[in-house]
Amino acid sequence: MSQSESFKFSIYAGITGCMLFAATVQAQTKTAPAVERPVNITARWEDRAECSGQVNKPAGDNVLWYRRPARVWEEALPIGNGRMGAMIFGGVADERIQLNESTLWDGYPLDADNPAALKALPEVRRLLFENKNNEAVKLASETMLGKPERIKPYQSLGEVWLDQPIANAEHYSRTLDLSTAVATVKYTSDGVEYTRENFASLAENVIVVRFTASKPGKINFRLALRRQQDATCIPDGNDPAALILKGKLPIKDAQGNARGLQFAARAKVVSSSGTVYVKNGILHVEHANSATLFITGATSYPGLKNLAKGITTAKVDPVQLCRDRAAAGASAYAALKSDHIAAYRKYFDRMTLHFDAHDTIAGLPTNERLEYARRAGSPDVGLIELYFQFGRYLLISSSQPGSMPANLQGIWAWEMTPPWNADFHTNINVQMNYWPAEITNLSELHHPLFDLEEALSKPGARTARQVYGARGWVVHHLTDAWGFTAPADGPQGIWPMGAAWLVQHLWEHYCYTGDKKFLLEKGYPLMKGAAEFMLDFLVEAPAGTACPGSLVTNPSFSPENTFLLPDGHTSVFTYGATMDMEIIHNLLGNCIEAGEILGVDSAFRDQCAATLKRLAPVRISPVTGRIMEWAEDYKEVEPHHRHTSHLFGLYPGNQITVDGTPDLAAAARKTLEGRGDDGTGWGLAWKINMWNRLHDGNHSYKLLSTLLATKTLPNLFDNHPPFQIDGNFGATAAIAEMLLQSQYRKSDGTFEIALLPSLPDALANGRVTGLCARGGFVVDMEWKNGALVNAFVTSKLGGNLTIKVGSKSVSYSTRKGELVRLNYQLQKII
Repeated sequence: MSQSESFKFSIYAGITGCMLFAATVQAQTKTAPAVERPVNITARWEDRAECSGQVNKPAGDNVLWYRRPARVWEEALPIGNGRMGAMIFGGVADERIQLNESTLWDGYPLDADNPAALKALPEVRRLLFENKNNEAVKLASETMLGKPERIKPYQSLGEVWLDQPIANAEHYSRTLDLSTAVATVKYTSDGVEYTRENFASLAENVIVVRFTASKPGKINFRLALRRQQDATCIPDGNDPAALILKGKLPIKDAQGNARGLQFAARAKVVSSSGTVYVKNGILHVEHANSATLFITGATSYPGLKNLAKGITTAKVDPVQLCRDRAAAGASAYAALKSDHIAAYRKYFDRMTLHFDAHDTIAGLPTNERLEYARRAGSPDVGLIELYFQFGRYLLISSSQPGSMPANLQGIWAWEMTPPWNADFHTNINVQMNYWPAEITNLSELHHPLFDLEEALSKPGARTARQVYGARGWVVHHLTDAWGFTAPADGPQGIWPMGAAWLVQHLWEHYCYTGDKKFLLEKGYPLMKGAAEFMLDFLVEAPAGTACPGSLVTNPSFSPENTFLLPDGHTSVFTYGATMDMEIIHNLLGNCIEAGEILGVDSAFRDQCAATLKRLAPVRISPVTGRIMEWAEDYKEVEPHHRHTSHLFGLYPGNQITVDGTPDLAAAARKTLEGRGDDGTGWGLAWKINMWNRLHDGNHSYKLLSTLLATKTLPNLFDNHPPFQIDGNFGATAAIAEMLLQSQYRKSDGTFEIALLPSLPDALANGRVTGLCARGGFVVDMEWKNGALVNAFVTSKLGGNLTIKVGSKSVSYSTRKGELVRLNYQLQKII
């Protein structure tokens, strides 16, 4: 992730929970009620009400909770159903609900390939092989970058601003219950108990807000829909109790044709008694016993599956879609809530995790637990449980089958131009989003990423042909909702490894599920296309280079890192960067296995195998003893760089292993030690996974503690800074791999399941249910004092089960659906 825009976010750079919860400086003039405020949307929000009183922790372990409303966006609580998302601030006098719709992207499909690229490519390669790195950078920057070289952003749909005639609140609490995906605000004012429940229904595509009070006629509020730009708020002519926000993004193509999406949001209130009406663009609710607010959103985006077919427009009316979705969700509230919880629990309840502990910290509000972690240097173990399940909650909420994949901010972004456009960054970030999908029992939620890959394959094939003269398909370091596959942003964008990395996820999905139909129809064709590009892109390194006769990538770039040339100048371009070679090694090996399983493409498999033998190897620096990041043993400009790209072969790849390649594993350890134990939130998450693969649970835990203590926002969002969701997902996967790893494949093709391979001393006692392993196994287990007590393994596919604890390994034959019960010695319990 580039730092080039970091100046825009300096407001976030020093954010900690303590600072966010510090008293807000009061304005000299009286703050206006929400619906009367000017539309100047920022991260901050002011609630005019005063909150007092101390409430105790609500029931349940998987609950985020707070004793005051959110004052900035990073304190608000996220809800989502994969299509719509919302951030709930929990205000009393003034509430803010920020809205997202997952398809609201600026831009449109276009051919951004640079027509000069293919002609310039041979000269770029010659310059790099002759160590004229910066001459190559200059030429490539002039000839290979996309036209345009930047994409357009994902945008906020809009906001609900509402105010109530309540000046003081006692016994205030706001919660997010991860077991139900319901965010609740509770308080008492003038002897009346008020409750608001918020959820984004997974059963119906609608956001629901339920207002209740302990006395009749006490629900009173005004509501407005707001957006910073390109939209207007009007009464719904079809419904006197509804408002509509509608607009169209103003982007035009080179010929002046309007190409922007149409979009809409709708707010509809149904009340019990009382009065509901719209006046001067404001929706009023007066003297109701209860009220239910239905919020819907829609755009004219055609959908990834249509894009994959070449259909780039959709003739739909977003306003009518909003009405239809609200009507579909307008059942009785109790049934609507029950259906939502049932749909959510279908995913969430597949896993449980508990670490035994005896402390009082778990009873504190979430922000105070984070503050404790900052002071103590490590979190209470209950916070790790909560953080793990929050990661699963975020994936369920931002990546549902048929929806868009989770972007850099999942589904939640309040700005018109979010950090890094909230895009799909394909040089680590979008891949990290899906690391927990299989192992934490959320396999179906992987499919939006596969849909994106399929949509990218056609424009990616055009870019492969026009920029590189190659077969197959390619993606560079980022993409958007419109199939952008050209190099972007600068020379760091000339990194044609994105597709090769993305298709690793297709293979991992097969390894966990054994779904041959998926592999045949979607997985293998996309994998093969990415491999065909690499087979054409690789070139032989000439005499006089660091690896003469080997096949290398050229041009090559180790994501976002720079190095020192012998003359003291810095550069970014080289040939055969280690990460490139590791990704290709992983890709070709996976293609060979997939072809063998499907019984297809023997000649192609032979070509992959021959190429594997000629790839430039992963090498150890004779100077530092570390894995070399580049083909030449360059000195790093930034030794603690956030990317640890050259250890792809350690994680998420499997080329470097403690048992199989001990010298490389030792060099990887030195590399991690050199990178240091700090970094961005997602950078730490990646390194935690790497330390896990080295079976050093205590070092993993040290970095996990740093992530929670210094790179986690009050609402548990990961902090780059600013907020990026990939760190949440990467750390969730890392916690899982502390307990179970299954990446090692035996000679008979079965995967070895290692239990407790990287268990930290701090998590010495606990139990887990529902962890998934490659080969189609689901594992429940308990451990005490760092040792296994028992394990129950369900075989979903049948076949051989190989399971390991420490140095002890056993194998059993299983039937499909069989439950294998094992004791601490891995003996079957009859």
